[in-house]
Amino acid sequence: MNGPTGESPKPQECWAKVGELEVRYLDWGGDGPPVMALHGLASSGHWYDLVAPMLARHFRVIAPDQRGHGKTSQATSGYDWQSLATDAVGLMDHLGFDRAAVLGHSWGCNVASNVAARYSQRIKRLVMIDGGFNDWRRINGSGTTWESFRARLAPRDVSGTRPQFLARLQAQLGPCWNSEVERIVQTMVYEDKNGQIHDILHPDNHAQVMHAMWHEPPSSIFAKIECPTLLVPAGPRPERKDTDFARRRQESVEYASQAIRRCQVCWIPETIHDIGYDKPQELAQVILAFLKEG
Repeated sequence: MNGPTGESPKPQECWAKVGELEVRYLDWGGDGPPVMALHGLASSGHWYDLVAPMLARHFRVIAPDQRGHGKTSQATSGYDWQSLATDAVGLMDHLGFDRAAVLGHSWGCNVASNVAARYSQRIKRLVMIDGGFNDWRRINGSGTTWESFRARLAPRDVSGTRPQFLARLQAQLGPCWNSEVERIVQTMVYEDKNGQIHDILHPDNHAQVMHAMWHEPPSSIFAKIECPTLLVPAGPRPERKDTDFARRRQESVEYASQAIRRCQVCWIPETIHDIGYDKPQELAQVILAFLKEG
């Protein structure tokens, strides 16, 4: 809940031994039902910093840095869905959570949906924030090859000095850029001895993630998800509304919502992929309404 002066709660930085990993996680405290919040690729648990305080008024929100990300161990393997799902459940075991709701953003949706599919008795509800529904081979058919898929989802351009890196992101994120977003994005990178910025996620580990996404696409587990599920796609801004990309996303969301047995969809209109930066209050309201149903 809020502090005595009404300010948003701040998370406690905590650590857990999960298998071979030293997992760092953010804990917003509280006595409500537990919620595990999983970040996207090359991100960190801090992605939820603007959303989690609103959720934490009603729920116990835990946001880990997943393996190879943030401050968690730089494992050289284990980026398959089974290992990543087991990491999340291992953290639940450490925290004493018999069951929890699980949120995912972007690639974190794939991890979250695999937790729900592989450990169905441990998950009460699943929220997929602008991810987990794209299946490149199903949408594009034989026109998509492993090589084209890997090229399309290659690591982002993280290079140059810190000011150069931040200037690029400020241009990309546009109106939602502020001091808090600037702080959050810097938890996902590191500065080398020459003052150059790099992703914390190592390229070799990124390649393992791509392998899992290609060989075990999201649609392969939709039928195994038993818990109530909410898809929260980002509605395109006006300039992208009628593009092929927007139409393919609409098709993917519709397919996933039909293939997942107990699924709802709530589009957040005119936003960006990082909804948690752009419209954190709207996102929190949608998540809270869904979680409170259970």
